[in-house]
Amino acid sequence: MRNISTLIDSSTVRSPTKRKRANGTSKLLLALFFVPLLATSCARPSPKIDAAAYAQEIEQYRTERLAELKSDSGYLSLIGLFWLKEGANKFGSDPANEIILPKGKANRVTGVFVLKNGVVRLEAPANSNITASDKPATSLELKSDADDKPTVLHLGSLSLQIIKRGDKLGVRVKDKDNPARSNFAGIESYPADQKWRVAARFERYTPPKKMPIVNILGMESGEDSPGAVAFEVEGKSYRLDAIKEKGEPRLFIIFADNTSGKETYPAGRYLYVDPPDSAGRMIIDFNKAYSPPCAFTKFATCPLPPRQNRLPLAIEAGEKYSRH
Repeated sequence: MRNISTLIDSSTVRSPTKRKRANGTSKLLLALFFVPLLATSCARPSPKIDAAAYAQEIEQYRTERLAELKSDSGYLSLIGLFWLKEGANKFGSDPANEIILPKGKANRVTGVFVLKNGVVRLEAPANSNITASDKPATSLELKSDADDKPTVLHLGSLSLQIIKRGDKLGVRVKDKDNPARSNFAGIESYPADQKWRVAARFERYTPPKKMPIVNILGMESGEDSPGAVAFEVEGKSYRLDAIKEKGEPRLFIIFADNTSGKETYPAGRYLYVDPPDSAGRMIIDFNKAYSPPCAFTKFATCPLPPRQNRLPLAIEAGEKYSRH
């Protein structure tokens, strides 16, 4: 197709008056031709989907979320967090131990965690009944949750795992018989509303930037942010820096808003979003925003929203918070 401006220019006449009219006509034709094209090219796909299908999607999401929370290894089973000191750290039911386990569920001294130069070893007698990968464990180097395959020790209804936060190593203790699981009253959420299923665009950082994240214990870590998720609500623009987690295809977002500390968890909420398409388009669905583990247990180490992810509006979607 020939260029529309070329076709218009060919009709220009010599008379100044006629030339002026022709120029006006040219501009009018250009506007009539290009404005619809601009409107079409800038139009974003509507985030609306079938209401019944969407309601079912959110219901399934919330069912799976509750099942994960209440599972044997979910955060409702968490009963303790103990930071290791260099050298020997005894564990068992004796209160004199560095790591204290519930009475009746462990020997007075069940074993020892030995921390040396950033490496943790288990040393325990044969009658400790500790297993790892369904095999008896008496002397074993333990991998933390910072490794690809962390070691999980089992002792009856208890499970013990090494966690790494900054330069500190600790032991996280869970009990699948924890009454918090059976007594849990459930999660209250806002009604699902497609208003909060928002079309967004991904603004990539090249290269990815290091984003400092502080957790609820005051420990700081540097996380990789590949870019920001930009979106609009009621004509106003907002951005949230995203985090790329190892082995996770989705983007992770930590945010706070004007509901934080009122109807939702004071320290903010979490959200996963699917990666953008080749044009950078994506959907951010705040109906899937959820409370961090610290909303359910005092033994979690939740990262907090960075300053730029504190939104000056109320996101009335996703999980609410009530003290447990």
